[in-house]
Amino acid sequence: MNFPNFFADAESDFNNAKFVLFGVPHEKTPSFRYGTGKAPKEIRQASWNFETYDLRTGIDLKDIQVHDYGNLDVDNIGSEEMVEKVKDFTSSLLAENKFPIAIGGEHSITLGVVKAFPNDIAVLFLDAHMDFRERYENDVNNHACTMRRVADHIKRKNIAVLGVRSAEKEEFDSVREFGIFYCDAFSIQKAGVSEAIQKTKEHLKEKKIYLTLDIDVIDPAYAPGASTPEPFGLTPFDILEIIEAFSPQLIGFDIVEVCPPYDNGETALLAAKLLRSLIGAVWSR
Repeated sequence: MNFPNFFADAESDFNNAKFVLFGVPHEKTPSFRYGTGKAPKEIRQASWNFETYDLRTGIDLKDIQVHDYGNLDVDNIGSEEMVEKVKDFTSSLLAENKFPIAIGGEHSITLGVVKAFPNDIAVLFLDAHMDFRERYENDVNNHACTMRRVADHIKRKNIAVLGVRSAEKEEFDSVREFGIFYCDAFSIQKAGVSEAIQKTKEHLKEKKIYLTLDIDVIDPAYAPGASTPEPFGLTPFDILEIIEAFSPQLIGFDIVEVCPPYDNGETALLAAKLLRSLIGAVWSR
């Protein structure tokens, strides 16, 4: 069954909307599975599965002003041009006091959104991978370089990473040298997500935070349709707890690396539900 091609309940007009969703179906630098360019459409379709009312929180999405702008045209451009296009569009949203929500696409889209913000913000990465390579496959804007490029834009001490469990040794060495804060998935499993949240809050303090969620931070048992799945990940409930804990500080969000060809729609469903949960959490705070 085909549903409308916009995110469910995102029916506010642009001028009145607090939250503006936009798709960035960019897929130029995959390193394992192909298909993230299909994610914005599939996440939108999956969103029509859910009731507007959230039993867990008591929030009704129909009470929130959300607009779905559609997709940016990034089909036939390279990563560098894509980053600038996403930056320009996000800047236009910030000028109108909107809360931007980008639906990827691969993780390289995050840099474009972050560059639209002042360089004194914090960025919280939820990711299985460190993505801290200086260059990968001869592209400095490859998805494997996302955090490194963000570190070129904002202060290194304003970056935090939760759920990481995979990287080259040289990446971990560089992250430690740069002084970037992280809590790996194994530490979170041992001590609990609440402790990781508390340590992250102590590190980032009261800064405004941009949240980027690579779906592979979640264990592939829950999110099999990821571009680069990595076992021993966080659970969807962990992600909900993280979203709710930081919601008062959030100023923007993206969800990336959903790869629809590799499951039966479960990951798109999870992505859509997490996106809806984030909107509700930010709005209620």
